[in-house]
Amino acid sequence: MNTTDPIADMLTRIRNASGSRHLEVAMPSSNLKVAIAKILKDEGFVLDYAVEQESLMRVLKVQLKYIGSASGGSKKAVITGIKRISKPGLRIYTKKTEIPKVMNGLGIAILSTPQGVMTGRQAWRAGLGGEILAYVW
Repeated sequence: MNTTDPIADMLTRIRNASGSRHLEVAMPSSNLKVAIAKILKDEGFVLDYAVEQESLMRVLKVQLKYIGSASGGSKKAVITGIKRISKPGLRIYTKKTEIPKVMNGLGIAILSTPQGVMTGRQAWRAGLGGEILAYVW
């Protein structure tokens, strides 16, 4: 299946799987999706991710992270919100001095910069601006 916005598809799959309390979510893989999954893991929003070869295509599998009782009681997703900002029809760019804070610093902004995909905090430290891909909180 061909999607017009694969990043929005990835974020929607993660949002839906998290809301349904799934332990893992799978999606078609790309270098950009793997970079976003790496940021989510480094920032503590997901447990782990892996790229696997299934028949003819690569599949990105993301293990979701929950907080709660280990005895199968109520568990709360670490990702409470995830939103696509820059879309194919309307690209949103930011300068290095105007990188937004998400939820007053509780969340992260994911940016695509000339030096690769990174969080807003990392881009600010490196003095880089770029395209705002998503907000995660």
